[in-house]
Amino acid sequence: MPLSMVKEGEAGVICKVGGREDTRRFLENLGFVTGGIVTVVSRMGGNLIVNVKEARVAIGRDMANKILVG
Repeated sequence: MPLSMVKEGEAGVICKVGGREDTRRFLENLGFVTGGIVTVVSRMGGNLIVNVKEARVAIGRDMANKILVG
């Protein structure tokens, strides 16, 4: 399921990072790599704040839809 559907406080393992090559590279540089663990900290108007690789990152809903977690 896409990261945008994960509830606050829940964690998931990143299965796939989709999108164009430059989008995937951008997300991987932020720490969204296959096999990594991501936790949703909070939601604000469709945007997410997540913990990934011991850092907090804010991403929009459209970017979160490109990250598939299991």
